[in-house]
Amino acid sequence: MAAAFVSGNPTMLVTTEQLRQISIFSQLEPEQLEQLQAHTAVKSYSRGEIVFHERDRLPAKLFAVLSGLIQIKKTASTGKETILRTLATGEIFAAPALFGDGISPATVVTEQDCQVLTVERAALLALIQQTPEVALRIMVVLTDRLQHLHSTVHGLVSERAIVRLARFIQTEATEQGTTVTDQGLCLRSRLPYYQVARSIGITYEECVRLFKQLQAVMSYQRGGKILLLDPDKLNTIARGDYEL
Repeated sequence: MAAAFVSGNPTMLVTTEQLRQISIFSQLEPEQLEQLQAHTAVKSYSRGEIVFHERDRLPAKLFAVLSGLIQIKKTASTGKETILRTLATGEIFAAPALFGDGISPATVVTEQDCQVLTVERAALLALIQQTPEVALRIMVVLTDRLQHLHSTVHGLVSERAIVRLARFIQTEATEQGTTVTDQGLCLRSRLPYYQVARSIGITYEECVRLFKQLQAVMSYQRGGKILLLDPDKLNTIARGDYEL
């Protein structure tokens, strides 16, 4: 039997400014945001807290990250855990809940202290009737997630680990951004070995070994700080065309 949905700390009222931070609501008029307010809530979670477990029964709501980072994790029958995706502020998750009382397909855990915003499904449907573009934005997000999942599964089956690592680092650099330093491009997100290993389906030890192999391409520093020293070579590795 599926577990019940477990909430975080007591709910807080949401502001229209907070609602606008969610990507699918960013272009709404103030009046439309105000209409949603009465049907929304914000819950705070501490770092490492479970928002819900895989197979939990979900209430009929839209879920979105209002602040912080969350990880979507899947556990295989062997017990091996894979990080499917990391979501930042403004991104939605737990799509099955939009189609009724769904079942969570994965575990959601906070990577940082987080705030999670929820919107009642009925209020969202009413908004979609007024502004059909919102439904299109949701469809774009879900399509992107399906493509990302397909690529992840395909990579785990057919791609070499070093190619998966290069593509993962590229994705993080693109989605989370980089800063320019004297040494190279520094990823804004911190990616410790264990997180990288779980994201690309390898062991911690193999992850450490691969980073050592690629030390002329990118450097790893304590705490998961990664510097891209040669982005062109990283691109070549990600295409599967470069031999070390």
